[in-house]
Amino acid sequence: MRNYFFLVGVAAVGGVLVALQSQFMGLMDKAMGTLESVFVTYASGGILIAIVMLVHGGGNLTVWRALPWYALTAGAMGLIIVGSIAYTVPRLGLVLAFTILVTSQFLMGAALDHFGLLGAPVRPLDLSRLLGVAVLLVGIWLIMR
Repeated sequence: MRNYFFLVGVAAVGGVLVALQSQFMGLMDKAMGTLESVFVTYASGGILIAIVMLVHGGGNLTVWRALPWYALTAGAMGLIIVGSIAYTVPRLGLVLAFTILVTSQFLMGAALDHFGLLGAPVRPLDLSRLLGVAVLLVGIWLIMR
């Protein structure tokens, strides 16, 4: 159970940092543009992870050839995610942009889980999860009003 609380804590810290990062990227987007804010975000993150990997022995990059080709599109997807956040947050506000972003994540996650797509373990979409997704969709509607 202790491990569960640790995982919840890590996820919560990640959520807080996503909100802060998005606000900062929105500020950069307004000042210098979407492409530039994405570049600064990825460049600074790339430099930081390179330093961390060097300090910890270089990591294990040699197994990339064994990965399915679609797994290697994660970086490009990350650029689109970061770009969409940078672009929408200053125009829609954090709450609406994140509500749409998180609801979209839940919908995609539910499909991946339910059908076991792209290597995800099968976790059927039961009534409880379906109601949760419906509540999120209602949340978008309420926030947009």
